[in-house]
Amino acid sequence: MTARYLFAALGVAGVASTACARFPFVHSASSGPAVRPASRAAQDDLDLLTTPPAGLASPDDAVVRVVGPQMTCSGTLIDEDLVLTAHHCVVERDPRGSFTSKLVAASAVQVELGGDFLPWGNVGLRAILAPSCGEAGGKGDIAVLVLERKLVGMATIGVTDAAPHAGQGVYPQGFGRCALSDEGIRRREREGGTIMAVNAGTFEAQASICPGDSGGPVLDVRTHEVVGVVSLSAMDHDETTRARSVFARVDQAPKLVAYARLVADGADPADMPDLSCDR
Repeated sequence: MTARYLFAALGVAGVASTACARFPFVHSASSGPAVRPASRAAQDDLDLLTTPPAGLASPDDAVVRVVGPQMTCSGTLIDEDLVLTAHHCVVERDPRGSFTSKLVAASAVQVELGGDFLPWGNVGLRAILAPSCGEAGGKGDIAVLVLERKLVGMATIGVTDAAPHAGQGVYPQGFGRCALSDEGIRRREREGGTIMAVNAGTFEAQASICPGDSGGPVLDVRTHEVVGVVSLSAMDHDETTRARSVFARVDQAPKLVAYARLVADGADPADMPDLSCDR
């Protein structure tokens, strides 16, 4: 069997010879530093942005890049101050690289705005909310980031409350980049397919996924609503390869989004009840 599965979540640049036997899916997050402005003054200018610069923002800018201390992922602006992403993108890892259940500090994460090679702005976080499972992928692999300010004028994408079903057409979007990609990191619309299987907290479809796509939206081809979050996928070096991928369902997380809304409106995250993996 040809080894074609990347240890994307661990930031390994090559393929692993034992991956076929042991890891049918891997996380599609990526490691590495984010591109930053060249000067502190430039950073300050970006931090001051509260509305999109004229001519720079587009409806697609609802898909954002999530930059953490150990991984870079993708996410979706579902409200002016809420970003949906993957749970495994915002947890700490132990010295061996394994995912833990501890969320990273909100202050350590930035959301980059814009879909081209360089962001036109960024925004920090006030809080991160996630369920009590899903930190290693699959069911519960969703999180909501509460931004430190509203992004007035930015496009958002709605989240469906309808369950996914077999035969439904879906496609992902994200900031992933495979080894053979001919350009740098930018937002891409991925080739998707029809849902093959629906499970308690996930669904599966053939899709082209690259490292860095984790947390990005999986959209319905007809309504363009978010039906899932990129969680796990079989990948090779080529971004055109469609392979079996696992997506976390968002229809089972209305409480998570509701809690995030309360925190964004001023509630203390410490006062929120624990988020279980049940609907």
